[in-house]
Amino acid sequence: MIQVEKISKYYGSFKALADVSFTIGRGEVVGFLGPNGAGKTTTLKILTGNAFPHSGSVTIAGLDVMADEQAVKERIGYLPESAPLYRDMLVKEYLSFMAEARGLGPSAREKAIRRVAHDCGIEKMLPRPIAHLSKGYRQRVGLAQALLHEPDVLILDEPYTGLDPIQIIEIRNLIRRYGEEHTVILSSHILQEVEATCSRILIINEGRIVADGAVSELLGHNALHVKIAGEDPVIRDRIRGLEGAEVIHESAWQDSEEHGLELRIRPEGVDREKLSAAIFELCKEEGWRLYFLGQGKVTFEDLFVEYTQEKIREAKNGR
Repeated sequence: MIQVEKISKYYGSFKALADVSFTIGRGEVVGFLGPNGAGKTTTLKILTGNAFPHSGSVTIAGLDVMADEQAVKERIGYLPESAPLYRDMLVKEYLSFMAEARGLGPSAREKAIRRVAHDCGIEKMLPRPIAHLSKGYRQRVGLAQALLHEPDVLILDEPYTGLDPIQIIEIRNLIRRYGEEHTVILSSHILQEVEATCSRILIINEGRIVADGAVSELLGHNALHVKIAGEDPVIRDRIRGLEGAEVIHESAWQDSEEHGLELRIRPEGVDREKLSAAIFELCKEEGWRLYFLGQGKVTFEDLFVEYTQEKIREAKNGR
């Protein structure tokens, strides 16, 4: 449904996107992650026809975003980070206006409004002014307008903003259901919700796609969880020096008697058991107290740091 081929985008001399490519098919819910300024919003603007690349191509539902702009917009639903609401309108008036703008006739508009109001949990809000709604309900109304015409592709930028925990669960389930037969791409800084909602992850950093894979593949259980007592810099340097030891998380710990470092380590090109044995022998050699050595799980925070914050992490660790 979405085909992006080597798109680049400049703002003056700044290259916001550099040869970005990816494909998303029907029935996929894909999380689009990256730090501020990485190129997420620029990419989403290009997908929705609100900006154009300087090179490369984008097709949605087989249509070229630049050559068939209007036809593409008829097939997408878009919720930007700031929901496009008219605060002086009633909720039902706003949804009716948006449905009419998308070409729905009177009977189709009423049916669509009832459907999205039910799905988004805003039925009781329909007669209320948008200005009187909480931030969470305004976000729900924004999502409802994106779903009115049952688009082939749903593009969501920070859909969980302002939602309370119960609302987050409801919207998460709605996005999952919608993604069973459609295509959904969502960007969010709430990493645990991306993990709970999405089947696949794209990570962008400095205008380039740096990771693309299924959640089950990226968040495997192949990591090692290690807790060692000793001097942090020494432990860090010696562990990183072991063959195949890719440190994906580290944090200092301290109790009333000792202190040390806790790490999650992903084996790269070596067997996990072999790396475990090497860590055990290193601790014995250095005289470190090994508190724990066992299976660990890569987290979304680990991935985010690994793919987007390497320079910051190295600076922090004095490397």
